[in-house]
Amino acid sequence: MRDKKEINIYIGNQIRIARERAGLTQAQFGEIVSLGTKNVSDIERGVAGITVSTLKRICEKLSISSDSIIFGSQGKNDVAYLAGRLERLPPQQFSAVETFLNQVFELFTRLEDLPYKK
Repeated sequence: MRDKKEINIYIGNQIRIARERAGLTQAQFGEIVSLGTKNVSDIERGVAGITVSTLKRICEKLSISSDSIIFGSQGKNDVAYLAGRLERLPPQQFSAVETFLNQVFELFTRLEDLPYKK
């Protein structure tokens, strides 16, 4: 068994979190980023490190920044993450999400206009 390096464990965990947030299994993720399921498992457990080109491919496919993998999630990256998820939706699903969000925003606007008793 290969030794686990602390940095590999950390980056692997960040990749696992990003994969799970995207709603992907290890097999689905591996297919998207051109890695075998065993490779994905090894990376996520910190048993194997990744190359810069693999990190770039992962970030492109998940629409996340490499900073979020290397330094951890930061609040401002959540918007980019959501935008990336929206970009990957098929047109029909995107339209449904857009309609839903517009209705939510309209509701919030109406609530802001209501007088509140404090």
